[in-house]
Amino acid sequence: MTVLVFLDPAHPDGRIADAGVPALLATDQGVTRGDGIFETLLAVNGAPRKVQAHLGRLAASAQSLSLDVPGEEAWLRAIATAVGAFASASPPAPDEDGNTNVVVKLIATRGPEGAGSPTSWVQATAVPPALAEQRAHGLAVILLDRGYDSTVAQRAPWLLLGAKTLSYAVNMAALRHAHAQGADDVIFTSSDGHVLEGPTSSVLLAHLKDDGGAPVKRLITPSLDSGILPGTTQGALFTAAKAAGWELGYGPLVPADLLDADAVWLVSSIRLLAPVNSIDGTEIGTAEVRARLTAELSALLAQTH
Repeated sequence: MTVLVFLDPAHPDGRIADAGVPALLATDQGVTRGDGIFETLLAVNGAPRKVQAHLGRLAASAQSLSLDVPGEEAWLRAIATAVGAFASASPPAPDEDGNTNVVVKLIATRGPEGAGSPTSWVQATAVPPALAEQRAHGLAVILLDRGYDSTVAQRAPWLLLGAKTLSYAVNMAALRHAHAQGADDVIFTSSDGHVLEGPTSSVLLAHLKDDGGAPVKRLITPSLDSGILPGTTQGALFTAAKAAGWELGYGPLVPADLLDADAVWLVSSIRLLAPVNSIDGTEIGTAEVRARLTAELSALLAQTH
């Protein structure tokens, strides 16, 4: 079941379209060139999570592409329409916590060639069952070289490394390569050896230490100046973890930091917090510690909005 709601000035709350019939022109530059942006968020019990963070990142991506997209109010109205229509047509079953979840995707392209106006829509779908499986059982991950050094984003902003664009062919190819190697996912590294991000996720790691008898928990993520996408879920979790007494840290990180960690996760708005069991065949921490920290941080993440 998919619900499509196009942002249309003639329809203030968005225009619902039949997802079973063609809805885009073949000349739309999102199709022909991957020239566009998107965001994916989770609606829990009908309410979109971290929506302002996602809309802010959408606006930043649009600015990077010099793309004129609708304003926040138009997106919020279309999101509400899409989530409501999906709940009416295909009520999602509650998850293990009793919540209903809907995947909400915001998409904007440069529009048809020569039209001079964007095509923008909201898509609502069910949460893929495989994501709950990954959260519950963890991931086998491999490291892949992205082919850029960690300073290229500053030297070459036209590469759009910090924008969430529709050009995801490389990311999907990396995942197919991982699956062919018997792995579940990928962590990209830079050509100069820095840890970056996953194809569809942010990277987090945790270190536990004893500071003179007092346990210290530290949560670390790669630095944003390496050209990675700012993670909305990572940002929300950092805020909650800090309030709960965790120390926070930002890279630069190298692969040895991942292998030395007590736990590593790939995090995103839909998959949430998926523990990494192994990297290139090397187990990360212990199963007991991974499970305990994942439960603790998942509880903190559930409190964010």
